[in-house]
Amino acid sequence: MSLDRQVLLFAGVMILLSIGLTLWVSSYFVWFTAFIGVNLIQSAFTGVCPAALAFKALGAKKGCAFE
Repeated sequence: MSLDRQVLLFAGVMILLSIGLTLWVSSYFVWFTAFIGVNLIQSAFTGVCPAALAFKALGAKKGCAFE
């Protein structure tokens, strides 16, 4: 799986997790969802994503978006 797909999968899982935590644990977890959204927007403009850096350090093969 390429780095790009790993980042997209990770973001999707984190969004679903944060929605579940918001519904079943505390409404304050909505801030986690907002953080993920802001991080996605930031990475779209800058090309820098902390998750991509972490996956790259773990040996993920290159993709098109994050090099």
